[in-house]
Amino acid sequence: MGRVTAKANPAETIIQGDCIEAMNALPEKSVDLVFADPPYNLQLGGELTRPDQSKVDAVDDDWDKFASFQAYDEFTRNWMKAARRVLKDTGAIWVIGSYHNIFRVGATMQDLGFWLMNDVVWRKSNPMPNFRGTRFTNAHETLIWATRDADQKKYTFNYDAMKALNDDLQMRSDWLLPLCTGGERLKDVDGGKAHPTQKPEALLHRVLLATTNAGDTVLDPFFGTGTTGAVAKKLGRNFIGIEREARYIKVARERLRLIRTGAADDLKVTTSKKAELRIPFGTLVERGLLEPGDVLTDPGRRHAARVRADGSIVCRDASGSIHKIGAHVQGLDACNGWTFWHFKTDGKLKPIDILRQKVRAEIGEG
Repeated sequence: MGRVTAKANPAETIIQGDCIEAMNALPEKSVDLVFADPPYNLQLGGELTRPDQSKVDAVDDDWDKFASFQAYDEFTRNWMKAARRVLKDTGAIWVIGSYHNIFRVGATMQDLGFWLMNDVVWRKSNPMPNFRGTRFTNAHETLIWATRDADQKKYTFNYDAMKALNDDLQMRSDWLLPLCTGGERLKDVDGGKAHPTQKPEALLHRVLLATTNAGDTVLDPFFGTGTTGAVAKKLGRNFIGIEREARYIKVARERLRLIRTGAADDLKVTTSKKAELRIPFGTLVERGLLEPGDVLTDPGRRHAARVRADGSIVCRDASGSIHKIGAHVQGLDACNGWTFWHFKTDGKLKPIDILRQKVRAEIGEG
C-alpha cells in the first residue's frame, strides 16, 4: 500500500506511495469525499520565458509527464476506479484541472458511472499573464463535482451554508479567488516554491464546507503539500492524504503540525428549516413546557387560544393545530403557528418557537 508517515492519529493519515495501490488497500466504501488535484499533463514544449527573458517557474516535474494521451487516460481511469471503490454510497468527488486535461477527466468520470453535479469555474483574480501574447490569458481552472452514482439520492450539499458564505445570495458556479501567493505559498529550503501547483486554502474551504460535514473523512490521492489536509483539520474533518514524493510529505507534516481545529460550536454551519429535527407542538405539552389550559395569543393580543392535553389548541369557535387555528382566527388560508402564537413568561410575550428550539437543543445534546 505504501508507508503511513503521519502520526498515529486516525483523523490525520498520510500515506507515502502510489495512489492507486494505496486506495485499493483502503477499506471499501470508507470515505465521504474525494478531492483530487491530479497531474494536468501540461505537455510543455520547452522553457517559458518572460519578455525580459527571465525563466517562468512552470510545472516541469516528472510526475506531470506522460508518454501519450492514451497513457494519461489509462492512469486517470485506474485512479478514478480506485477512488470510486472507497467512496461511500452517499459519497462524492471533486476533480480540478485545466484545459489540458479536464475534458478527458470528465469523460472518464462519466464512463465509470459518476454523476456530474456541477462544473465550477475557479476564476483567478491574479492569473499569470500570457507572456508570448499568442493566446488569451489563461485565467481559470475547472472543478467537476460528481456523486458516486447516477441514481444516488443522498449526498452532502450544505446549500444554506454556501448562501450564508455569499451574503445570503445563492452561491454561483463561478468562484473568484486569488492564486496561492504571499505568506500562504510554502517555500523550500532555497526559498523557491515548495510545490509548483499549491492550491489556495480558500478554494478548499469552499469545497469542504459545501460538500462535507464535521467528522467526515476526506481523501486526497494527490496530497502534495497538504492543502486539503490543512483545511480539513481546521474544519473538523478527518483526512487521508496519499503522496508519492517524500519531499512534499515533509512540508505537509510541518504545515499540519501548526494547525488547530476550530471549536465544535464555531464549526457548525447554517442549515435549512427542512433539515431541522421535526418537533410536534404536542411535544411541548408532554415535556411540561406548556400546560393544558395555558393561553396563547398573537403579539398584539387580538386573538387567543387555549392549549389542550393532546397538543391541539381551541379558540372561541374552532379547535385544531396551531397552524390551522392561527389561520382561522386571521381569516387566512395558512399560518405558521410557531411564529404567530406567543406565550407569557417573565411578564413578556415570546413566540412558542423558542420552546421548540429548546427541545431541539436538548435532543441534540442527548
